[in-house]
Amino acid sequence: MTATCTPAQVLAASRRETSLRKRQTVLDTVHAMAADDEPISFAAVARRSGVSTWLVYADGVREHVQTAIARQAHQPAAAQRDGRQASSASLRTELATTRAEVAELRAERDRLRNALRANLGQQLDQVSNRHLTERITELTEQARVLERSEAEARAHNAQLTDRVAELEADLAAARTSLRSVMREVNRTTLENQPRATPDAGPGPAPGHHDVIALPTHLRPADQETDDDEY
Repeated sequence: MTATCTPAQVLAASRRETSLRKRQTVLDTVHAMAADDEPISFAAVARRSGVSTWLVYADGVREHVQTAIARQAHQPAAAQRDGRQASSASLRTELATTRAEVAELRAERDRLRNALRANLGQQLDQVSNRHLTERITELTEQARVLERSEAEARAHNAQLTDRVAELEADLAAARTSLRSVMREVNRTTLENQPRATPDAGPGPAPGHHDVIALPTHLRPADQETDDDEY
């Protein structure tokens, strides 16, 4: 019974199959170039195989290319011993191929460097964004706490204001009541005072009533003088 593969497993298997097929294509290209006595280089093999440069430098492929290049490098010495000289055209072709290989390697290096910079920049941005997000969340929570504290303080202040108003009203009522009591005490005192007889000497002027001074503790500091009323 065949086990069911996940999409990731299927994708990985497909990639392995593609990689193996490309590697085999590179090896066939190396053998064909060696058989045709065509100058072999990493760039030339990659270009003829239709693969990227990094693949011909991968483990398992690089060794075959290096072996073919080394074998081909010994051929001029063998040809010289046999009396065969390499033509100037073949040397120019090999030089051009080598230069093209160097240029392609430099371009590949620049691409990899730029990709690395972009990846590092993206990682730094993600770290910075995450830090900023955490800081914003922290500040938002602090703002909410402060808003709640402010609302509680305002409510407490309103309660205190109402309490002060109540106390001021009670104080005003107490002062009014105290004035009434003081007037009543003065009136009662004057009514109960005995009248003077003719033998007692000259009495007070007609229409004049003596006012009895009240004790200090019965006269509040803010009480207005009510003697003229009597």
